Amino acid sequence: MTDIPFGAIGFDLDGTLLDTFRDLGAAVNHALVLGGFAAVSVETSKDLIGGGAKIMLARAIEAQGGVAEDEFKRLYKAMLAFYEAHNAVHTVPYPGVREGLAELEARGVRMAVVTNKFEAFARSVLTQLDLIDQFETVIGGDTMGKGPDGQFLAKPHPAPVLRAREVLGGGSFVFLGDSTYDVRSAKAAGVPVIAAVYGYCDRPPHELGADAVIDSFEGLIPALEGLARTA
Repeated sequence: MTDIPFGAIGFDLDGTLLDTFRDLGAAVNHALVLGGFAAVSVETSKDLIGGGAKIMLARAIEAQGGVAEDEFKRLYKAMLAFYEAHNAVHTVPYPGVREGLAELEARGVRMAVVTNKFEAFARSVLTQLDLIDQFETVIGGDTMGKGPDGQFLAKPHPAPVLRAREVLGGGSFVFLGDSTYDVRSAKAAGVPVIAAVYGYCDRPPHELGADAVIDSFEGLIPALEGLARTA
């Protein structure tokens, strides 16, 4: 058994550890119908995921002509309330995730989740799926607070990745995610990044700019070993 060359790993959640689009799509559709818009195909909700729930809803509404700011706020709150109550109905871990996390834990790798989902929602889903204990910390899109511009310090800002690395001991650290938000955040934090191209990638794999790519979670450990050889 080859030693894993990283002491800690940060994971994105949606599209990386968990297949969440059905529950997210249902929440978006709840808000759309409430606002008098047409519901969208749940399958197409994959294309909206990446920057968090607010951006996801904004994209869906903008595609149907947009709405006034006050009305958007109302619909956004309704979406969050619906998702809070229905966030693990259809959500499941990707194949190999449970086994892969258990192997990483057995081999002494420390782990964290860094997601743009609100921290409370992320913890709720992970708890319901009996995965929460695998991670030393869960950093959500609201965990780091807001910057001077009033926006949450979420990916692609480096702050959440840097915080995860700090919590996990500050040593050798790698990040796994499925979008440009993840790659940009990791690159800005100065850590290597692997793209999970089985997820909800917002660009073709070769355009993500990651240091390595995997097409299934089972490919993570070989990719980690490959990064060490490259380095």
